[in-house]
Amino acid sequence: MLKRSVYNYIAVACIGLTFTGCKLPGVVQREENTNVPAAFSSTTTTQDTINSATVKWKEYFKDPNLVALIDTALANNQELNITLQEIEIARAEVRARKGEYLPFLGLRGGAGVDKVSRNTNIGALEHNIEIVPGKENPEPLQDYQLGVYANWEADIWGKLHNAKKAAVKRYLSTVEGRNFVITNLISEIANSYYELLALDTQLDIVKQNIDIQNNALEIVKLQKLATRVTELAVKRFEAQVLNTRSLQYEIQQKITETENRINFLAGRYPQPVARDAKAFSTLVPTTVYAGIPAQLLANRPDIKQAELDLAAAKLDVKVAKARFYPTLGISAGIGYQAFDASYLIKPQSLLYSLAGDLAAPLINRNAIKATYYSANAKQIQAVYNYERTILNAYVEVANQVSKVSNLEKSYTLKSQEVDALTQSIEISNSLFQSARADYMEVLLTQRDALESRFDLIETKLQQMSATVNIYHALGGGWN
Repeated sequence: MLKRSVYNYIAVACIGLTFTGCKLPGVVQREENTNVPAAFSSTTTTQDTINSATVKWKEYFKDPNLVALIDTALANNQELNITLQEIEIARAEVRARKGEYLPFLGLRGGAGVDKVSRNTNIGALEHNIEIVPGKENPEPLQDYQLGVYANWEADIWGKLHNAKKAAVKRYLSTVEGRNFVITNLISEIANSYYELLALDTQLDIVKQNIDIQNNALEIVKLQKLATRVTELAVKRFEAQVLNTRSLQYEIQQKITETENRINFLAGRYPQPVARDAKAFSTLVPTTVYAGIPAQLLANRPDIKQAELDLAAAKLDVKVAKARFYPTLGISAGIGYQAFDASYLIKPQSLLYSLAGDLAAPLINRNAIKATYYSANAKQIQAVYNYERTILNAYVEVANQVSKVSNLEKSYTLKSQEVDALTQSIEISNSLFQSARADYMEVLLTQRDALESRFDLIETKLQQMSATVNIYHALGGGWN
């Protein structure tokens, strides 16, 4: 009867603790919106699912020198290596969370000596009872023990299990973070490499123009001797040559800086970057297939990272909510304890214990509430970050799709402009020699022709960068 009453009291206590823990403060909840448009352009009617993001980067980039640079960067880049260590940190966190909801088992051994005052209950008891028959109790009394013990928190509400699952999500998030760093690194290397090739081409054009302008200067000097032009014409041509020669050194400085940027990304000290300096003029932009916007959710590492962070934040809310509920702890131990080491392994020295405790917060739960509110706010924050990442990815691809199309048309027109101005140089020189054109017309024609060739190179560079950027925006490169 007494035993049954004890059980009844325990049951009432458990119900009371559970009821107290279930009264949770109200919070705002928000579900994410992952709806995206059906296409990247309002004028697009086809639903072609071919996507260039699935192409491996070694197949997407054909230049062997560029492939070698990317391989070096993936092995040596410091930012990428830092990210790899973040993955190791997240993996260790998973192990820690997994260990928290498993029983803790340990081995305990010890020895000590204890002198108890005779004017206490224990002291009086020890001196009235013979520990060793026929002998006076030893004073002070020694103590030896050896055994194993275990502690375990029963994960009734899934608090520890959800904490482990959140750690797993964050680990997977760091993996996607590494993939995103890889896509950024590949695009940076490729863009810088194409910029380097463009600068090589510009330098070659400047050198050609210097030769053309030097020839024109010699003609002007001869015409001055023949009194057909004045010293003013000679000085204007000289100034044009000097200006173009100074441009040559500006380009050489840009080449040095671009090479060093590539070397930094590759994790190495400044050195010449292997390349074919004549290859830029033969480059043809790769045909890119954008697929459909919904594929971004699977291809973009930053979107998958934001999704995993959101999943982890939702689990954090569950963990914080479980702190309001009662916790059940179980502890146990078994071993031997004796006042003499020679008695330590005798059956009479055996001891064991088993205990359980149930606890729940009743009053002053401000710290738990604050953790719960914070976890909920972070979850809402993660929702907005996830939606923003999707929106940003869509806008990036839409911009690059439009840019590829417009640059293709622009390059065709600029090519025609360069052809016309190149022919006009020869025409202006012939007219000038026959005194049918002013020297200023020759100078302006040479300047316009040089600028148009530079514009053509810049347009082609933008084309190559657009093919790199759209590949990056689609989520290609990390696989």
